[in-house]
Amino acid sequence: MHSSPTAATTASKHKETPSAVAQHGLASWYGSGHRTANGERFDPNGLTAAHRSLPFGTRVRVADKRTGRSVVVRINDRGPFVHGRIIDLSRGSARALGMGGTTYVSIHRVAEASAD
Repeated sequence: MHSSPTAATTASKHKETPSAVAQHGLASWYGSGHRTANGERFDPNGLTAAHRSLPFGTRVRVADKRTGRSVVVRINDRGPFVHGRIIDLSRGSARALGMGGTTYVSIHRVAEASAD
C-alpha cells in the first residue's frame, strides 16, 4: 500500500521563495477523475491541486485562514471552473487541511529546501 506523506512532513521539506506568488481566496476540493490536465493519472489521495494558471509541477503552500493549518501541494491540473474559487485541492490535500466543503485560504509558491 502506498501512503502519501503527511502535511507536517511535506511542509518541513519546503520553504517559501523570496518572490513567492501569493493569492487569497476560496478553495474547494474534488475526489474523482481519471486524468489530470498534465496527463497523469488522478490520485484522489495525493497532495495535488488544480490552478488556472500556475505551471504544472509548481509547489504551493495552501494555508487555511481560519485554522492556520497548511499543506504543500503540487499543481497538476487546471481549474477550478467555479467563479470565485482560486484553487481546487485533491481529496488528500483537503483532508490534510481538515477541510469540509470550501474554505478561505492563502497560497504561496514554495521551493525545495536545500540538502545542506
